[in-house]
Amino acid sequence: MGLTDIVEYLICPVCGAGFDLGDRVLRCAQGHAFDIARQGYVSLLTGSQAPGTADSTAMVAAREAFLGAGYFGPLAEAVAGACRTGAKVVADAGAGTGHYLAGALDRLPGAVGIALDVSKHAIRRAARAHPRLGAVVADVWRPLPVGDGTVDVVLNVFAPRNGAEFARVLKDDGVLVVVTPTSRHLEPLVERLGLLSVDESKERRVAESLSGHFVETGRSVHEFGMTLGHGAIEAVVGMGPSAWHTEPEVMRRKIMKLPETSNVTASFRMSIFQPAP
Repeated sequence: MGLTDIVEYLICPVCGAGFDLGDRVLRCAQGHAFDIARQGYVSLLTGSQAPGTADSTAMVAAREAFLGAGYFGPLAEAVAGACRTGAKVVADAGAGTGHYLAGALDRLPGAVGIALDVSKHAIRRAARAHPRLGAVVADVWRPLPVGDGTVDVVLNVFAPRNGAEFARVLKDDGVLVVVTPTSRHLEPLVERLGLLSVDESKERRVAESLSGHFVETGRSVHEFGMTLGHGAIEAVVGMGPSAWHTEPEVMRRKIMKLPETSNVTASFRMSIFQPAP
């Protein structure tokens, strides 16, 4: 079970103590207990406060179908290549189905992965994405249930950024890998289907969210073409932010009016950060 590999790096969200792994339960020294789901993940969400926006079952299924088909393969390779050689603990904040974290673990023999996402639907998938991956339901906007200075690499792919928490869990020589879409991402579908576009201030907001905690040490743009049929287009739309703002049937009708296949641009910016001195 993946949680066995990462339990030593987790902390209780109530009191901050470490955990022991029991029979289907994580229990801290103060007696706070969290049941392990039969799918192998654990939820460390606490309190009655509603968590941040979580991907729905349909969004998760769309993401698994699209990523599983390999359309974003070049990006997954780039993310894995950005992970520091010799890294032993990789955390993915906003891990989704665990696709990018699993790719990184494939490149890092012996490393373990902590998948963190607020969506239990996504984390169920992540729990079986890789044998060395442990899956945890957690809200990136809240304190992460991960110990201070325990992580070598934090991945943040199309997800919210909590600069203070990323800095806390990273080792002094750790690396933060942030991936965001550029304004060219999913051209020409954005215009043809009326999808949400990437606003011009995205890059500035990424920098501001990490300011004071991190220093950017590298940046690259990864852009490649994809040939997508109607089903793949429906999946890529259904897994992204536009899914929150469109009716599936309305979007399906729009997609059916497109040519049988469309040439679509995938375009991403990847930035590498290190903790500020």
